[in-house]
Amino acid sequence: MPSSNIPTDMIIAPDTASPRLTRKVDGVDQAGSAVSMAVIEERPLTIFLNAREIVTAMTIGDYPEYLALGFLRNQQMLSVSEEILSVDYDEELETVVVRTAIETDYEEKLAKKTRTSGCAVGTVFGDIMEGLDAVNLPEVVVHTSWLYALSKKINTTPSLYLEAGAVHATVLCQGDRPLVYMEDVGRHNAVDKISGWMLSEGQDATDKILYTTGRLTSEMVIKTALMGIPVLVSRSGFTAWGVELANQVGLTLIGRMKGKRFTCLSGADRLTWDHAKDEDAQ
Repeated sequence: MPSSNIPTDMIIAPDTASPRLTRKVDGVDQAGSAVSMAVIEERPLTIFLNAREIVTAMTIGDYPEYLALGFLRNQQMLSVSEEILSVDYDEELETVVVRTAIETDYEEKLAKKTRTSGCAVGTVFGDIMEGLDAVNLPEVVVHTSWLYALSKKINTTPSLYLEAGAVHATVLCQGDRPLVYMEDVGRHNAVDKISGWMLSEGQDATDKILYTTGRLTSEMVIKTALMGIPVLVSRSGFTAWGVELANQVGLTLIGRMKGKRFTCLSGADRLTWDHAKDEDAQ
């Protein structure tokens, strides 16, 4: 489902013109005056892996195939080498069925499902940290000029957030270029859509940057690391465990990114200041 208003330098951007993603609702403002505003739609999406129902997510309803693939990949139910036979979305039934060449029994994994601090689809499985020890992220150089350019481009791109609010955004970037811009009611959904797109398109993660509007929590760090992306940036703040895990896996972690201000709590040795540092105070 391609966007109808993609900026020329992006592969996927928010489709603010889609009538399916928002609706107009009438109300009154603080002065009692009549107002009409766009609000975000929420729809359930049930994800199946072969014949097994895995989860029902509340989502805005765009890119359901990417969301399903990314969710399963980030929960380690699909490996990058998995042979995927088909990904079928039924709009009427609000389901996505991912079929693989080899069926696997996930009952034990499902039994260990736990609630996390995330909004919307805020569940991870008890063994999601399995595989972190094997993560070997590349020690990439991050130019501060890239960060400033990305922040400006992302924050000025027409988006559902600017149109209606109530969503999180995650953007896959390369250098100073935003590539794929996803939004959803939960930050985990937005990340999973990115992961699903990368899996579907066979994208290399080693030279990518992941930008998110959400908090830099342990779950976000784990997902980014398992996706193989070496840099995670947010305009929001950190949790202590998120920082600890980022240092453990060698993830460059940058938060509080607003204008030309940021804080790096992991991987600062990989930053290259290619601007005058006194500009940060402006």
